[in-house]
Amino acid sequence: MNIMGKLVYGAGQEYDLDDRVLSHVKLAVVAKLRRHESFLLNWDVPVEQGSGRVSLWISREVPLAFQFSGSRPPAINPQWLEALMHTSQRTGGMVVMTEDQVEAHLPD
Repeated sequence: MNIMGKLVYGAGQEYDLDDRVLSHVKLAVVAKLRRHESFLLNWDVPVEQGSGRVSLWISREVPLAFQFSGSRPPAINPQWLEALMHTSQRTGGMVVMTEDQVEAHLPD
């Protein structure tokens, strides 16, 4: 069973994401914001959460919080971070992916 955390954006809008996924997204998002880079953050909503897609405009001006359910941070996969950062350079924005999808999003 996955431990679900929350991405809290703007005026309290909450999005459920797996803690391990959220940990990697947090590091990639913070790296972008530290460079004053705004971008789109995109992910697919799983069927068990109602289906659909989410796209958020991430900028330093909008409050953002990461709430984790687990008490221990997971091990970080550097290739996963690289894939997130690579997708963030595209017009469509950063694509939240599972660890199994990393290979498809790494640069050639």
